Amino acid sequence: MSLRTVSETPLSPIDHHPEPPVDVVAIAHRLAPEIAAHAATVDQDEVFVAENYALLKKAGLREAGVPRELGGGGAEIPALAEMLRVLAHACGSTALAFSMHTHQVAIPAWRWRHQKVAAVEPLLKRIASERLMLLSSGGSDWIGGSGRAEKVDGGYRVTARKIFTSGAEAGDILMTGAIHEDEQGGRSVVHFGVPMKSPGVHIEDTWHTLGMRGTGSNDVVIDNLLIPDTSVAFTRKAGEWHPVFQIIATIALPLIYSVYVGVAESARDIAVSLAARKAQPDVALAGRMDTELRAAQLAHRWMLDQIALNAPSADTVNEVMIGRTLVAQHAIKAVEFAMEVAGGQSFYRSAGLERRFRDIQGARYHPLQSGPQALYAGASALGLPTATVF
Repeated sequence: MSLRTVSETPLSPIDHHPEPPVDVVAIAHRLAPEIAAHAATVDQDEVFVAENYALLKKAGLREAGVPRELGGGGAEIPALAEMLRVLAHACGSTALAFSMHTHQVAIPAWRWRHQKVAAVEPLLKRIASERLMLLSSGGSDWIGGSGRAEKVDGGYRVTARKIFTSGAEAGDILMTGAIHEDEQGGRSVVHFGVPMKSPGVHIEDTWHTLGMRGTGSNDVVIDNLLIPDTSVAFTRKAGEWHPVFQIIATIALPLIYSVYVGVAESARDIAVSLAARKAQPDVALAGRMDTELRAAQLAHRWMLDQIALNAPSADTVNEVMIGRTLVAQHAIKAVEFAMEVAGGQSFYRSAGLERRFRDIQGARYHPLQSGPQALYAGASALGLPTATVF
């Protein structure tokens, strides 16, 4: 028998238990009261939710979606979605801005876990070790692409304006792309990350809006910036769906729309609280409100179910986008009913309902918007191509 002590004996696989994921939902609940305390002021002053972002960073939520093996918190997509929903109860702007970082982490983490893509490891490790904040610009970087990438020796010269860049002032790297046109007139989109401190990159203050005023979704202007070939993540044909974009759409939209479910739920809770003060609340109206809310919740659950299949495709994109339309429609309607259930009290800013009413309108504008979504679903139903429907 070996005389090694217990501490010297190597663990067998059955003895080893990996560290569990960080409980991002518990953290969100803990932070929610302090985040909520800043929400009204941020909205009124139309300023970025900088204080709330500092709380998220301090709590370790920036790196929470990075796998444990790469130095992160190991939180997976259902937990991240629930985290965003809870944050949205406190402040829609904080949750929506942070959803843009969250999905940019969740996508490479999913590819690392399920597709064994080693190329994403350096980024994920940097997010964990440097606590980086990633930016995305869905308004500019959808299937069609935007901006100009001119091929030069060793890379590309990029000039672009990226709108709807949520959290721009707090970001470290903008995950973006630009269109390269070759000598034959072929158009491709080159994808890369832009360090926000690069020369030739600046933010323009354009975010003065109806709702979600604290997201800081200003324009990022890129002026003749050199992107080395070594910084290009991938290249795709412009104006057509690519397998990577099927992954992006399948994963990103359910996370983003977690926020709108949370905003609608918080509006409902406020309305119920205000209606309880009335001698004769409108019971049927409250029932319609809850029915619309439940429809939004169920549609969102369907979106998350598509991620759980772990097989992004044209079909999962279709189902996610159907869910996205249903969440938007029913969440907006639920908040409209909440305004009516509360009555005249909902018109006062102090109640918090009118802010939710304005914030929920943002659900209309993420891709696929209602027209393209209907075309995509119709083409899918009829067995027609969807490659250029976006």
